[in-house]
Amino acid sequence: MAIATATNLYTSYSPITTKTRNNKSVSIPLQPGAYISRHVKFAVPTQKRTTLSISAASTTAIQVDGPTTSSKSSKTLPFRVGHGFDLHRLEPGYPLIIGGIDVPHDRGCEAHSDGDVLLHCVVDAVLGALGLPDIGQIFPDSDPKWKGAPSSVFIKEAVRLMHEAGYEIGNLDATLILQRPKLSPHKEAIRANLSELLGADPSVVNLKAKTHEKVDSLGENRSIAAHTVVLLMKK
Repeated sequence: MAIATATNLYTSYSPITTKTRNNKSVSIPLQPGAYISRHVKFAVPTQKRTTLSISAASTTAIQVDGPTTSSKSSKTLPFRVGHGFDLHRLEPGYPLIIGGIDVPHDRGCEAHSDGDVLLHCVVDAVLGALGLPDIGQIFPDSDPKWKGAPSSVFIKEAVRLMHEAGYEIGNLDATLILQRPKLSPHKEAIRANLSELLGADPSVVNLKAKTHEKVDSLGENRSIAAHTVVLLMKK
């Protein structure tokens, strides 16, 4: 007795098993696609359902794998992860705004908008988690309407898109890199404002600050950078 089994790995159809006796042929219904095994290689047309006749005379068992290609199905993920990064030059004559908070310093970020490096990288992290274009594509610096715009406008739009997709902040971890000024006196105010802008509980928003050990433009107080990793959870 021979057993022939066809298993389509890319559909929800169950394996089909047909038993034969006395060298009789078996017919196995298959889904469209390309199939291959040690004994047979064949293609199934995409326009109609086809059956394959296999003789049991030359073999005792045949395992037929699923199609080599499959179309992607739209899938709602229970969570998404995004990463954001931003860097701005520090120049005299500009305010230093971090997380929507004005931090006293002798220089600030030179940028098309208000140059809030933290909010910019948070926006990119959220957009990245959603699989959307980055902040520069959605709010291009070539558009005069964003000249000097507060970065809270950008983050509110990112939050709107996040909610529209059915997600909320699971947790967020951000790291600021700058040599001066020290951020310890301002960290809690920055974290509280960022949490409010995101509509998230402060307990899921973390903020760290690092110097760059006087190395390159960051360590020489000529620039400021921020990294953010965000986890979005399905509502």
